Amino acid sequence: MDIMQVDDSLREIIQPIINETWCAPYLCINGKLWDSRTMPGFAAMRNGEFLGYALYEFHRGVCEIMALQSVVHNSGAGTALIEKVKQTAKAGGVDKVILMTTNDNAHAFRFYQRRGFIMREVRIGAMDITRRLKPKTPMIGDEGIPLRDEIEFEIDV
Repeated sequence: MDIMQVDDSLREIIQPIINETWCAPYLCINGKLWDSRTMPGFAAMRNGEFLGYALYEFHRGVCEIMALQSVVHNSGAGTALIEKVKQTAKAGGVDKVILMTTNDNAHAFRFYQRRGFIMREVRIGAMDITRRLKPKTPMIGDEGIPLRDEIEFEIDV
């Protein structure tokens, strides 16, 4: 598997996925809109096949994974992308990587904790703020669970 820096050609693959997954090119995290089209990131590739991507930002003294998605599940792409972001964070002089998911995403809870992340903060009702900024955000998430809260995870690097 190759982990590549996101460039214009990879962004052409990633942006339609983000637009579908997040209902827009803007990600709403912790009550703020972020433009995914300008974020640095990495893509996982194997023999020319796109496996997934991670976008990140340095802010508040940490490196935050803003979006992480595998399009080929159980390929190892998610883990490899997290490791690359952790290396980038360390090289950038920060000692923590954080990320956020929503209360409905039980798969992500398991995935992140198996990779050493711990829950840092639960923001009760955060999705109400998200819906004010991005009205197309659904009310119901994975497996019919109401989409209400943000859960932030962290790991030391």
